[in-house]
Amino acid sequence: MDYQNRAGSKFGGGGVASQSATNADRRERLRKLALETIDLDKDPYFFKNHVGSFECRLCLTVHQNDGSYLAHTQGRKHQTNLARRAAKEQREGKRDDAGQQGLLAGVQVKKNTLKIGRPGYRITKVRDAVTRQNGLLFQFQFPDIATGIIPRVRFMSAYEQRVEEADPSYQYFIVSGEPYETVAVKLQAREVDRREGKFWTWFDEDNKEFWCQLLFKTDRDERFSAVPGLAPGTGRK
Repeated sequence: MDYQNRAGSKFGGGGVASQSATNADRRERLRKLALETIDLDKDPYFFKNHVGSFECRLCLTVHQNDGSYLAHTQGRKHQTNLARRAAKEQREGKRDDAGQQGLLAGVQVKKNTLKIGRPGYRITKVRDAVTRQNGLLFQFQFPDIATGIIPRVRFMSAYEQRVEEADPSYQYFIVSGEPYETVAVKLQAREVDRREGKFWTWFDEDNKEFWCQLLFKTDRDERFSAVPGLAPGTGRK
């Protein structure tokens, strides 16, 4: 801390530091120390959310930058919670064989699976003959998929992904099947009709092909889907 050039002090002398200045200097020293000793990539409680802030999953706190998070990890609250979790795991006999201790309940450990490339795919535009709903039919080929693995799908909003700049006009259709790389298809941010027969998936275990069909809701269904007493999909055809 610079005491010599503090306002109100004589040249060559040390001015009196205020409480706020002392706290700021202490936080900066803790941040520099943490940067030298802590690898954030190996911290199971470190999480960067969709708005660019950093969260501590152990203490449920939000920090604006990595320095603030690192200073938090050296604080009393974080250290106390670490000790409590370690004591709880020791009582319950929960220890991870891989040496990663202290993981939060419900947080899945990332598997180190060797990826073998992207699956082949085909996308076809479809339309329901009755409701005239537009949709897409996906066909993915997983010839070397792991035994007992069935491909899974999910929808991701533009704010969850980190590849492109977030655009609320689009969403992403995610398909994963180990050991293949996870693939994503960029779609319009329209509401998907999840009723039976409208949205379905099927995995052909013999030919190792995964099929999925989705239909988008019509403009009328999207406009009146939340109206009480109006059944979805009813109205003029």
